[in-house]
Amino acid sequence: MSKSKKATIKDIANVLNISPAAVSKALHNDSRISEKTKKAVRQVAKNLNYQPNHLASALRIGKSHLVGLIVPRTNSNFFSSVIQNIEEVLNKEGYNIIITQSNESYKKECDNIDTLLFTQVDGIIASMANETVDLDYYEKIKSKGIPLILFDRGENDLNVDYIGINDYDSSHMIVEHLVNQGCKRIAHIGGFKHTRIYNNRIRGYIDALKKHNLPLDDELLLESNLTTLDGRAKMHQLLHLENRPDAVYVAGDYAALGALQVLNEQQIKMPEDIALVGFGDEPFTSMVTPSITSINQHSAEIGKRAALTFLEHAKKDTITQTLNKQILDAELVVRESSARKK
Repeated sequence: MSKSKKATIKDIANVLNISPAAVSKALHNDSRISEKTKKAVRQVAKNLNYQPNHLASALRIGKSHLVGLIVPRTNSNFFSSVIQNIEEVLNKEGYNIIITQSNESYKKECDNIDTLLFTQVDGIIASMANETVDLDYYEKIKSKGIPLILFDRGENDLNVDYIGINDYDSSHMIVEHLVNQGCKRIAHIGGFKHTRIYNNRIRGYIDALKKHNLPLDDELLLESNLTTLDGRAKMHQLLHLENRPDAVYVAGDYAALGALQVLNEQQIKMPEDIALVGFGDEPFTSMVTPSITSINQHSAEIGKRAALTFLEHAKKDTITQTLNKQILDAELVVRESSARKK
């Protein structure tokens, strides 16, 4: 079956024997067009299954009322919560969102940026992929005069708005908690250092160990993509050490879940033998056995602030962005995996 030809404004005009300009004005509720004509135009448009060309409209008036979102993945509670809150705020102001996901791929992220720019979005709100090191594509957004707001994962070098938590202090909070539980050999399954938030978490972990005069062994610091499979693999690696850790701080809850699975399979008691802490406060952290201590990143507030920051830029005739950080304090949610009885 061949595709049917899309109806155009000219088709509606031919049916009603009026000019395409009059049809366009009627569809945009122009006061110069009579209610009778508007009603007739809307009815014919419905009969012909007419769909407006938003891209052409955006090119004509310079606004699409679309905002592009780029996230590493949508299957995490953190990112889905951010998306939901961005959408709620923007919908109230007449904007719709286009959601894309990079799946942690730099190439996919670049393709997403190209697609969003082609769609004439009025702004882009993004959290970077793990693979992203080259920032040229993000500079491309800025060169178009389009507001760029980064959240969770961003880079200072881009000199744009950023909303997130204090990752460095969060690591301090976690190590402090583990020390208070009597832990003395704390391992860290982190993200990759080239990503700023994971670098900050690693720096916070290292400095917190130094503060408490705890050993900093290279074998205790492991980098990964922080998937569940990564968590399993890195936990196996730590368990094969001659001198095992008595606590493991994981920079993402999905990897922490993988680590927990391995500890349960090996019948290693948590937190008595090894204490475990994750990051992100995903819903499953309170449902597994034992429940996982984790960091609440205040995703709803991050989403709201990202949307409001875009709206502030949207009011301006000229976009001039500088590095402007909105940093939220994280919250440590203590659960069974790390709370040792004293």
